Amino acid sequence: MHFFQNASDHFMKIPYAQLSTTVWMLILLALVFDYLNGFHDAANSVATVVSTRVLSPMTAVIWAAFFNFIAFMVFHLKVAATMGKDIIEPAVVDNGVIAATLIGACFWDLLTWYWGLPTSSSHALIGGMMGAAIAKTANLTALQWGGIQKTAVFIVLAPLIGMAIGFTIAVAVAWICRGMAPRRVDRFFRVGQLFSAAFYSLGHGGNDAQKTMGIIFLLLIAASAGNDGGVSFARPTDVPTEVVLACHVAMGLGTLFGGWRIVKTMGQRIIHLRPVDGFCAETGAASTLLLTVFGGIPVSTTHTITGSLVGVGTMKRLSAVRWSVAGRVVWAWVLTIPGTAVVSAATWWVLRGLGI
Repeated sequence: MHFFQNASDHFMKIPYAQLSTTVWMLILLALVFDYLNGFHDAANSVATVVSTRVLSPMTAVIWAAFFNFIAFMVFHLKVAATMGKDIIEPAVVDNGVIAATLIGACFWDLLTWYWGLPTSSSHALIGGMMGAAIAKTANLTALQWGGIQKTAVFIVLAPLIGMAIGFTIAVAVAWICRGMAPRRVDRFFRVGQLFSAAFYSLGHGGNDAQKTMGIIFLLLIAASAGNDGGVSFARPTDVPTEVVLACHVAMGLGTLFGGWRIVKTMGQRIIHLRPVDGFCAETGAASTLLLTVFGGIPVSTTHTITGSLVGVGTMKRLSAVRWSVAGRVVWAWVLTIPGTAVVSAATWWVLRGLGI
């Protein structure tokens, strides 16, 4: 309740009706990105539980979407704060920078969804912010290197942590279940996967929805400074409750309609999953997300679940992991931030040429 009281105190008097049409369109575009984030990353939440046939596809996405949505009741908005002030200098943000960021990130999400690659929507958004800011200032001074460095470090650390935790949980489960009949183990972890999938979806909603909140937060700061040519209001110190709810609804709806092209890559192509494997992978990834959400680090949920899947696979044997598929996924990770930065920078120049 502490969060809602703070948000209410700061935002009850915002004259939303006086915001310009451009600002409203950008808020809508941010929510479209949030929907695409849920749509693109739905596979991360449901691939394991669908591939092990614990839940049907429709039941799985409803389960994941519900826990994506209620994440706002669990986590403080540390990730949103990082996105709002620790990636680029808030002073350079205007409508053109926000538009270029969101267009670049949406384009990358749709492109990688079409290719069936489980890339990071989070890093697409960060790359878009960096590219648009560099295009506007024509130098690197607008970048907040502390926040970027923290994000870059966890591009490497997040999958490794997920791998280590997934491996450790898999070893512990194998030791605990030694001597048990395979059918009994399977039956037990079919129930266990319901809880691990919920735990992972909660972490996914808590981490990813906050990134869009950070973008809208930046947009409201720009509006408060008069950058949109419209109303000016006091600089916000908390994300409005209505923005929090809108972002979680958009992500939940995106998850509900799911990115099924990616499910097969995540659920079967990297390793062949059993219910016990799915439980270990989801629990390992969810534990990693929990740590980073409370640390305010905008990590990739895609990276964490992929790393955890690889960790579980290597516990069985190294050959259980399809390394060629994992390598293709890693290359997509490496290219995400520079790729979206280039697209967003080009978009900023196009918008400037059009006088937007």
